[in-house]
This record gives sequence, structure tokens and C-alpha cells, in this order.
Amino acid sequence: MASRRIVLLGKTGAGKSSVANTILGEEYFTVSHFSPSGTKQCQEKTKCVDGRSITLIETPGFFGTESSEDQMKAAVISCITQCAPGPHVFLILLKVERFTKQEEELIRDICQHFSEEALQYSSVVFTHGDQLPEVEEIGDFVCKNVALNNLVMKCRGRCHVVDNKYWKRGEEGNYRSNQFQVAEILKTIDQIFEANNGGCYTNEMLQNVHREIQKEEIMIMSSSVSLSQEEIRGRAEVKVSDRLLILFAGIGAGMLTGAFLGVLDLLTADSEQLPALTSTARGRQSMAMAAAQGLMRGVRPGCEAAEEAGSPGEAMLKTIKMLQKQPPSDSRRQITNEQGKTEDKQ
Repeated sequence: MASRRIVLLGKTGAGKSSVANTILGEEYFTVSHFSPSGTKQCQEKTKCVDGRSITLIETPGFFGTESSEDQMKAAVISCITQCAPGPHVFLILLKVERFTKQEEELIRDICQHFSEEALQYSSVVFTHGDQLPEVEEIGDFVCKNVALNNLVMKCRGRCHVVDNKYWKRGEEGNYRSNQFQVAEILKTIDQIFEANNGGCYTNEMLQNVHREIQKEEIMIMSSSVSLSQEEIRGRAEVKVSDRLLILFAGIGAGMLTGAFLGVLDLLTADSEQLPALTSTARGRQSMAMAAAQGLMRGVRPGCEAAEEAGSPGEAMLKTIKMLQKQPPSDSRRQITNEQGKTEDKQ
């Protein structure tokens, strides 16, 4: 029986490790009570739970106070490689507390890195259930906030609540017990799995990553016959993840450097126009267009540099050097022509 891949998403401190342990019924995941940045890398564990094989993939906090942009990229790439060709279910973890801009950013980030369609494969799981008023169930709490209610509706009304501290020994059938809530979460996982005929959420990026992992697995198997399938998969994921980090570094450096050079080309093309470019709306629009053209100009060099690089840092340096060697683009003429066409139409 194929395992159902469940990805846990949430900001640092949401309780992902504790919820994973609660679902599996054992302390498999390391719970961090002191580190402000929580889990640094994806953790994964497969276990049979009530007759179904469950693979839980716990991701690092998407919004840790000490997380840099590079750490964010590494976390997303790690998640993508470990859940390829795609997860069957996303569990989005939030606390029973005020739904702030930080939580809204988390949801936007999930949609950005996957898509809003991912919410159709998702359920919201609230932690710190002891904060829920005695007379309320989690649906009552959700309805009090418009943004939170909209999120749950996009998840087709699926939401649950657990408490990793006070609800551990709740009686069976009691709403305020993890035993009851885990049973409900497992039912939801089954419903999402069956509604999609056992298919997983995927997109072109996840499919491409899956194909690359399969290629790596074949290469590893041909050279290391003593490894288990789990070890082969792990090594393949690491290699593909490393390549993705290098590729993202090259493309990122190319886009930033290209945008900078695009604006620089425009500013140096005619120094007499500099005051107008910096002080008028049309001038600022011209600079924005030059930056956009330069940004696109940097994508291909970034990809080419990444193919030759052995690390993200090397990819960035190679990309910058490649762009510096390119002749300046005639951004000013292109933008002037575009403005002329617009004025003629008007």
C-alpha cells in the first residue's frame, strides 16, 4: 500500500513537531522548546497508523525571526524534493490566537511556492486548543475572523484543533482530546486522498524535480548496489536539492544584477536626461521598464552559470561576471520607442 505523504506547514513555534508526534502516537520528531528558529531542515517519518501508511514531512518554520532569505529558499527546496512528485495532503498549522499579518503572509507564501490550488488539498490544524473557550468548538472560533474563515473555506471547510500539552489524556469521544481530534484528522486525510482518487497535488516544478530524482536514483543504483532503497532515495534528494540551490542562486543573481545594469545603462546613456529620469513620473517609469528588461536579461546567464558552478556562491559570481562582459543594452532607445507608440495611440 502506497504511503500517504502529508506535509506540515507553519511558522516557527506553531507546534509542527508536536503535532507530528501526536498523529503518529510516538516521539519521532524532535521538539524544540528553546531554539528561536526551531527545526532547521525537513524531517520525515513513515508509520502505519490505524491501518494506513502515513509519511509525515515536517518543514522548517517559514517565518522564523532569525530566518534569512537563503534559509527560506533552502527550506522550500528541501520540502519540494522530499515530497516530489507531490504531497497528498497539506496540514497548515496555526495557533488558537489572533490571525495576524504574519499568518496571512504564511498563507501567501504557501500559495506563492505551490499555488492556491494547494489549499484544495489542505486542512487547517489549530494548536494550543486549551486557549479555545469552553463553550466553543474550532468552527466557532474560525467564524469570528473574516480572513481566517476565508482561508478555511478555501480548504473546503476542513479544520481541526489539538492541544499538545493538556489534551493528551482526554477521554475517547471527548471533543477536547487529542485521541478524538487525531481520529478526525485521519478521516480528513482519507477524504482528501479518496476525493483525488489517490492522486497527489503536483505542478510542473514538482514533476520536474521528481524526474530528476528518478534519474539520480538510477545512477546511484548502478554504482552502489549495497544501498537500501531508502538510502538511494535520500542521496538522490540531496543531490537534486543541491542543484536546485545552485540554480536558484544563479537565477537570483542574474535577475538582480541584470535589473541594476539595466537602470545603469539608462542613466549613463544620456547624462543630460538624469534630472528628468529621477524627478518625473515618466522618468521613474522609464527606469522601472529598464530594470524589468534587465531582470529578464539576467535569467539565461544565471541558468548557464549554474550549470558550470559547484556551489550557490560560485553560481552567483559566475553570473555576475557573465553579465559584466555583456555589451550595455540600449534601454533608452527601446523605452523611448515604446513611449512613442503609446503617445501615438493616445
